[in-house]
Amino acid sequence: MMVRRFDLLVFDWDGTLLDSVDWIVECLQNAACESGLPVPTDAVARSVIGLSLDEALKAAFPGIDGERIGPLMDAYRRHFFTRQLTAADLFDGVSDMLGELRDAGFRLAIATGKARRGLDHALEQTGVGSLFETTRCADETASKPDPAMLYEILAVTGIAPHRTVMIGDSIHDLRMAANAGIAGIAVTSGANNRAELTEMNPLSCLNRVVELPAFLHTG
Repeated sequence: MMVRRFDLLVFDWDGTLLDSVDWIVECLQNAACESGLPVPTDAVARSVIGLSLDEALKAAFPGIDGERIGPLMDAYRRHFFTRQLTAADLFDGVSDMLGELRDAGFRLAIATGKARRGLDHALEQTGVGSLFETTRCADETASKPDPAMLYEILAVTGIAPHRTVMIGDSIHDLRMAANAGIAGIAVTSGANNRAELTEMNPLSCLNRVVELPAFLHTG
């Protein structure tokens, strides 16, 4: 009989479960253009994915002042919400994987840099919201890599840190996990590449999140 190492699986959203990184990059670049700011390269835009929106914009546009960040955030949101999501925007096999993990007794949660409005909208449109026991967003607490989101999830679920694992596509996810004292698993489907992710010493670096059940079975 297999001894289960983890009880609680905490997922990032964009780039981990949802195939949205290219869209986020495009929205950041369009918002910059509309706001008369230098347009960030794809690499710069990808590097800030996972942070809360205000922290992401501060990182992508160094030195931006308080008067300009508000309109820039509004421009980003305006572009972002023009896209209507469906279950097809999840990475292949994600919906089935989540259902199978929950049916197998794992408890599922989300910790994301998205705002609550954005996550709730995405969960409703993709149809997977009911699979998660709890979710935390950056506008409700601190941005990654601060561990506050994970601490709050642990408090709600009552699961110990050593029985919890964070699954994400960015170094911000893995740093948050390390800061919270929990294990991290990386996926290469989103913001950071394999070399960048492996520098964070995750338990594993998966090509796709749907490889997770096989890792949990053998790892």
